Amino acid sequence: MTELRDISFAEVDLDLLAETEGSVSVFIPADGKMSPGARRLNRLTKGAIARVVGSDRFEKLSVGDAISLGFPTGMAAETLMVIKLPRRPAQEEARKAGATIAKLAAGSPVTVLAESTARIEDVALGVALKGYKFTDHKSEKADPLAAAVIYCSKPDEVAPKAETALAIAQGVTFTRDLVNEPANVLTTTEFANRLVALKSLGVKVTVLEEADMEKLGMGSFLSVSIGSESPAKLVVMEWNGGGDEAPLALVGKGVVFDTGGISIKPSAGMETMTMDMGGAGVVAGVMKTLALRKAKANVVGLVGIVENMPDGKATRPGDIVKSMKGDTIEIVNTDAEGRLVLADVLWYAQETFKPAGMIDLATLTGACIIALGHDNAAYFANDEEFAKSYEKSAAAEGEGTWRLPLGNGYAELIKTPLADVKNSGGRPAGTITAAEFLKRFVKDETPWIHIDIAGVAHVPSERLLSGKGATGWGVMALNRLVADHYEQD
Repeated sequence: MTELRDISFAEVDLDLLAETEGSVSVFIPADGKMSPGARRLNRLTKGAIARVVGSDRFEKLSVGDAISLGFPTGMAAETLMVIKLPRRPAQEEARKAGATIAKLAAGSPVTVLAESTARIEDVALGVALKGYKFTDHKSEKADPLAAAVIYCSKPDEVAPKAETALAIAQGVTFTRDLVNEPANVLTTTEFANRLVALKSLGVKVTVLEEADMEKLGMGSFLSVSIGSESPAKLVVMEWNGGGDEAPLALVGKGVVFDTGGISIKPSAGMETMTMDMGGAGVVAGVMKTLALRKAKANVVGLVGIVENMPDGKATRPGDIVKSMKGDTIEIVNTDAEGRLVLADVLWYAQETFKPAGMIDLATLTGACIIALGHDNAAYFANDEEFAKSYEKSAAAEGEGTWRLPLGNGYAELIKTPLADVKNSGGRPAGTITAAEFLKRFVKDETPWIHIDIAGVAHVPSERLLSGKGATGWGVMALNRLVADHYEQD
């Protein structure tokens, strides 16, 4: 598992700057006014910072970006970064500054002269998240990331805030690692074992095996696993940090590899289907964050872990199965498998926990990527207040999301004369008909949100806080939702 950079906070000691090795960063606002630390660095470098600040390059520099000076005169550091940042930056600006530091510093020691800058915890979060690299399967192991020290005016006040931010970073990293793992490593059993390990943080973890699911009547879920040698698992993670309130339920699709089953996918790009457990990965990351920061809330995470493979025993197009709810499903496309898993897990979550609200996350449809690309997840909701709360939390964390409609016209597309419902309505409105399918398995009294993260869980290019590949999208938004709406004072 990926180890994050160790980040600590200390009182400003300007006398140490000349001998500090590695990378040193200083923040300068747009007006060029220097802090005491910046003035000391300017003297050490014989006016280099003043020349940077007075340049056209600095004037045109975006907030959070840096001008980097290599081997600065008068200092032992290899790099001096002059970062454009106001004294009171917005959250995204502070995180961007941290990301800039991590990107330019690479693996070298990091020293940040933050002094009285606000939102230092967000700078730390940016440093932690942008420094992530998944190298578990590289023959040549990279050296661990060197530590970072952030010099600030009130480290005793910053440290508790940063502890929460770094708990979020741990959760995001956990999600990224799970999503990046190949399917021959992250088997259904291994995935379940990694979630069982959360017991060490105080999470109650229960694993339901295939025999347990058969007794519960989860024919929809089990129809996906029948063609694989790897057994299906339903892992339930409970964080009981609140009082007697009903929990928020988070449900994740955990398809560790998706061939499409008998409706097999084209070979081009199939290797990316190791990320089809992204929804379950997000749920796992949220649960880890809540446990690390000792959230005063009740949250239950349920993930359906399965592999979708073609085999002589595999489900065929045209087969009809029965869900835990009792609805019969005609499976017209075995590549529309995630909704079959979620249907039974959603019903189990409601029957078992009577949740105050329920959110499911899944890399569910390619149609979502066609509609929204890689900048926004699609979401659906049956409750306006719940929708507003979620959307506000996602916006606050900079995790793009866009609401799509539900409606009877879309539900008509998944009707069939042979069963209660079919699992695909074809290409038209594919993301919406998938949501309509899931909606059948949500009780009228349960506030529910479905989030299709197909485009944002694993991306083809670098993002503000992540590189190419797994992003951990959703951990921050859902943690914020819990903090703002479900925690006790």
